[in-house]
Order: sequence, then C-alpha cells, then structure tokens
Amino acid sequence: MGQDNSNGVPVDSEKTYDLPELIDIAESSHPETRVAWEQARAEARAVGLSKSAYYPYLAALASEDFAHQLSALTTVFPGNGIEENAGFELNWLLLDFGGRSAALAEARQQLMQANVNFNATHQKVVFSVTESFYGYSTSRQQVEAAQSTFEAAQTVADAAKARFDNGLGTTQDVLQAEQGLAQADYDLEAAKGALDDSQVTLVDALGIFPTTQIHVAKIPERAVQNDLDEPMDDLIERALSQRPDLVGKLASLKASQAAVRKARAAYYPHLSLDASAGWSKLDVNAYNSPYTGNSKPVYGAGLAIELPIFDGFARRNNLRIAESELKAAESDLADSRDTAVEEVMKAYIDFETAMRKQDAADVLLSAAQTAFDASLAAYKNGLGTYVDVEVAQRNLATARTTLVDSRSAIYTSKTTLALTVGDLARPVLPATTTNN
Repeated sequence: MGQDNSNGVPVDSEKTYDLPELIDIAESSHPETRVAWEQARAEARAVGLSKSAYYPYLAALASEDFAHQLSALTTVFPGNGIEENAGFELNWLLLDFGGRSAALAEARQQLMQANVNFNATHQKVVFSVTESFYGYSTSRQQVEAAQSTFEAAQTVADAAKARFDNGLGTTQDVLQAEQGLAQADYDLEAAKGALDDSQVTLVDALGIFPTTQIHVAKIPERAVQNDLDEPMDDLIERALSQRPDLVGKLASLKASQAAVRKARAAYYPHLSLDASAGWSKLDVNAYNSPYTGNSKPVYGAGLAIELPIFDGFARRNNLRIAESELKAAESDLADSRDTAVEEVMKAYIDFETAMRKQDAADVLLSAAQTAFDASLAAYKNGLGTYVDVEVAQRNLATARTTLVDSRSAIYTSKTTLALTVGDLARPVLPATTTNN
C-alpha cells in the first residue's frame, strides 16, 4: 500500500528501500532542492533581463490636450484649441563603454552561483540521507548486538542458578547474574529506542512526512573492504576543481569583477539613438465659432549623448563599494580553498583510521568471544569463578559494540570524504519542474 507524503511523492509501505532508492525519494521530495531549483530559475530569468538592455525601447504614445487662448490668434480673439497626438517613440542605447556587458556578465555569474548552489544543496541532501541511512543501519546492528548480549547474560544467569541448585554456587553469584541480566535488558531497550530515533532522523532527511512508515534494507554484516585507491593529493586537486562551494566562490569573484567594470562604465558618456513618428491634429475656434484645423504626420530622429557631470558622488561611492566587495570575494575564495584542503585531509585520515580500527575490532571480538566461551565452560564445570564469567561477558559486549561502531565509522568517513571532494551523485531536477 502506498503512502503520499506532504510533497505528493508516493512511498510504498510494503517495499524495502535500499540507499539509491532512498536518495531518489529525497531528490524528488526534499523542500531544499525545490527552493534551490527555483532560485536558479530566477537567476536565469535575470540573465534574460540583462540582455534586454541591448535591444531598442519602443513605446506607443497618445495624448489629447485642451487649451484656452492656444495661440496668438486666440489671444486677440478669445477661443479654444484641441491638440491630438499619436505615434511611436524609439530609444536605442548604442554605446555605454561596457556598462551593459558588465551587467550581463554579473548576471551570468550570479546564475552560475545559483546553479552550483543547487548542486551543493543536492549533495547536502544526498549526504544527509546517506549518513542517516548508515546511522539507522548502525542502530539496527546495535540492537542485534544488545540482543546477543542479553542472551549471553541469560545464559550466565541460568548457569549461576544451576550451580546454586546443585550446591556449588552462592546466592551472591545468582543475584549478580540477575543484576547483569537486568542491565542487559535495559541496554537492549535503550538500543531499540535509539533505533526508533534514527528512523525518525532518516525520514526527516528524506524530506517526507514524519509519520511515513518506510522499510529500509540491511547492509551486509561483514568486513568493509578498502576500495580507496587514490592518493590524498589527487583527491585534494579534484576537490579544488569541482566542489560546488568553491565553484560558487569563484563565480562570486567574477561577479564582483563585473560589478567593478559596471561601476567604472558609469563615468563614461552614453550614446543613444532617439526617433519618433506619428500623427498630430490641431483644432481651434474663436468667438465660439466651429472648430477648424488640420492634421499632419510628424517624425524625427537624432543622436543623443548623455554625460553626468555631478551626481552627489554616487558613482564614486558605487565604485568604492564594488571594489570592497571584490576584495572580500578574493579573500573569501582563498579562505574557502584552505578550508577545503583541510576538510579533505581530515576525511581521508578518518577513513584510513576507521579501516585500521575495523581490523583491530575484528581481532578484539574474536578474542572476547573465545574468552567468554572458555570462562563460561569453566564456570559451569566448577573450575572458574563468576567474576571471571562476568568480566568476559562485559568484554564481549564491549567488543560487539566496538565492531559495529568501527564499521559505522567507515561508512560515515567515506561518505564525508565523498562530500568534501565533491564526488556525490549528480543532481536531479525536482519532479514538478523537470519539464521546465
């Protein structure tokens, strides 16, 4: 049975979704991707608006004026006049010394910023879904580990009770075993609660209605292989060339450069072509006589030069503002590059560390399991103490949790590394606007 969330994306409550399918849901339904896409569309229209400055401006004009004592004749002989005009007026800016081209370049760079912002938003959503997916998988494995620990505690408690019934154990051993069993039961319930919380986090990352029920596929419970075969320097180089935030900072820098050129162009004259064509009619009367007059076509054309002489220092202040914003953009880009390098290095080191910790955790779990089995067998046969079994059981529970955490750290650090390099999946347009 399918469910419709608030964004109209159907979710099948009987289907089990893997990670790519969950990402597909988020791409189609998450509000942030829709907002970023609409912002990109708005900037694309702004580029079209900037291009309109290259075209002539054509307007239709019409007027009708009534005047008393319209001319010298009606001044001597009191009368009225009616003037009617209709026609077209054209104005075409021919030369502005780079003002329009700078404005267009600025709009195009702002469009680039909006596009890479959409890409960055998409990667952010993909990262959030991936991280939440692995977080949910880790919580599920923690429940399984807690269940195994509870079963082990039950086995120890049964062994302690059996020794007591046979007169080989003490009441203190039984009570301690029951306490350990109760603690294991508490930890199991806490793990189940954390699993429910992680599912809520995953649903929120998908951008669907919070109460939507969704089944998530399990990840294999086996050692994660290290398939990262690129050196750190290559990853850093790729990050500097493709990360959306860096591409956006570069576009912002170029937009600031265009803004400076536009501000400087305001100091130069503007050359434009002015033309008009139409029809004019004038009717007059005197001494309340009937109106008489005639009509004729009117037209004209010419070149106009405009050069502001004084504008209250507006152009100077605009130029200084643009130059300051350019310097800020340069510093921002340099700082972002340094941050990107640091993030790639940290994510790479975290991934390599997580791989090594997984190997150590595998050895730790194997040793803890062997020690627990030996301690439990010795205790059942009257050759060991309850303290030995309790310590071995606690170490085994810790080893299980450590292994789950180490594998989770691998998935998380690898996803973080992909985000810092800019390697996450390419964006898909929101479903409702794909046709546009």
